[in-house]
Amino acid sequence: MAVDTAKRFDRIVNIYIQLQSKRVVKAQELADRFGVSLRTIYRDIRSLEQAGVPIFGEAGSGYSIVDGYRLPPVLFTKEEALSFVGAQKLMGKFMDRKLQEHYEAALYKIKAVLRMTEKDWLTNIESKIVMAKPGYEIFNANVPHALSTLFESIAQRIKVALSYKGLRDELPQHRVIEPVGMFHEMNYWYIYAYCHARKAYRQFRADRIAQLRLLGEPFEQEHPTLGQFMEEREQARNQTPKTKVRIRVTKDLAGYLKWQRGYHGFVSERDCGSHVEMEFETQDTRDEFPRWLLMFGDGTQVIEPDSLRRRIAEILEAAAVNFR
Repeated sequence: MAVDTAKRFDRIVNIYIQLQSKRVVKAQELADRFGVSLRTIYRDIRSLEQAGVPIFGEAGSGYSIVDGYRLPPVLFTKEEALSFVGAQKLMGKFMDRKLQEHYEAALYKIKAVLRMTEKDWLTNIESKIVMAKPGYEIFNANVPHALSTLFESIAQRIKVALSYKGLRDELPQHRVIEPVGMFHEMNYWYIYAYCHARKAYRQFRADRIAQLRLLGEPFEQEHPTLGQFMEEREQARNQTPKTKVRIRVTKDLAGYLKWQRGYHGFVSERDCGSHVEMEFETQDTRDEFPRWLLMFGDGTQVIEPDSLRRRIAEILEAAAVNFR
């Protein structure tokens, strides 16, 4: 019984913290986070209200705490404090310089309310964690504020002016966009946005942005959510005709293919003793798949289709000319 009471107390405290973290919190959101029923959440909310926390709720909207109401800061556990260190290391690898600076400033404030034992614990662990940076740039060094500017644009629904160099552009092109959202994929940040130059939705890669600035002009239209875009993109991929590919790979190389094979339509593998057979369903046997497979060419063999074997031979013959 005492254990259940302690668990309920911890949950109520965390519900209060979550209510402070945003303007409106839905009951279902709380139920999903804590793995309890909506009835339990309603009972916990009533407990907070009886304790004097000014909560108001509206059917279909959610719960809010009266603006300005605050209790003294809740102390962090050492495990929670460790998560801040992990996040700081990840920020250094995946975020631009400005967001890293903002996070470091926030982290100092967090450290300021920690107990001395937690501060010492953090100090001891920080230097023992290293996050290696990729060997390529995920942001243009001349645009250290790219993500923070785009975040602000999305939050305030303000247009952004870009100087953007696409894959086939010789020089950067001027674009005015209304960003819908951002996603991280294949080690790069992408912006999904409505492009006024193209009068259509387009995908932009963050490292190809040469310059950007907020225009101070509001969005001109309502946009679908980023989730809808991702769903539609996945549906389009699933509807695109795919080619079945079977390859034979030596065991010493099979492990290396695992790093990127999911991106190329990997389906299954079978251990055949001296080698591994892998099956793929790929949308591009003309360029993307054969060029990727050529990285492991000395240890791979195409079982099917014949068209893929011929295409790889064409690429090799063209390459041989360049090295004669």
